[in-house]
Amino acid sequence: MTQAVFSAETSSASLEPPLQRFDLPRRLTAEALGTALLLAIVIGSGIMGERLAAGNVAVALLGNTLATRAGLVVLITMFGPISGAHFNPAVTLVFATRREIVASVAVAYIMAQVVGAIVGVWAAHLMFGEAMFQISAKFRDGAAQAFSEGVATFGLVAAILGSIRFRPEATPFIVGLYITSAYWFTASTSFANPAVTVARSLSNTFAGIAPSSAPAFILAQLAGAAIAAALCGWLFKQERPA
Repeated sequence: MTQAVFSAETSSASLEPPLQRFDLPRRLTAEALGTALLLAIVIGSGIMGERLAAGNVAVALLGNTLATRAGLVVLITMFGPISGAHFNPAVTLVFATRREIVASVAVAYIMAQVVGAIVGVWAAHLMFGEAMFQISAKFRDGAAQAFSEGVATFGLVAAILGSIRFRPEATPFIVGLYITSAYWFTASTSFANPAVTVARSLSNTFAGIAPSSAPAFILAQLAGAAIAAALCGWLFKQERPA
């Protein structure tokens, strides 16, 4: 979902020099491994929550939320200094438009994120004795769901850019706290990540999404990220001394 850290990179001043100390293979491995662990957390905690909640969806969602928040803080803190801990194609594209990551590396990041996300889903299935290969039958259709994803991703990108501008050391916690809130204030439960959306379409479990529902989510996520990048680029721009 970044380091200093999401889901994002910290500021170019504080993060780029450390990132330059790691070669591209290690950066891609960090992105793939971090995204895989994130999806294992999301899917695994969803399965565990549903099994323990005895049919209480609110309790299952609460367990899913807390695990995801805790996992994000750890993963961003751990992998942020290596790759920036994007774990999210929308975040990578935002930093590419800001020219903080070159286009060829951005494409490689996105490929690593998608592959890692799918592997993470498969790992969660195996841990819980589920069939490894699945297709979700959980439909999340409608304009409200898609709009929720736009809002969720807008907020995530804004949280990342705001935190790396003013409090880079707090970014892992800000991202984790934002996702915790977005699980509950959005109708879609805040996927806010195209790689996560693709991977969750391959899990017919609590956190899944039907493949037919995924394109609207992804388009809304990219739109939300683009709007946030444009607005925050102006809002957080450092003023020149008078």
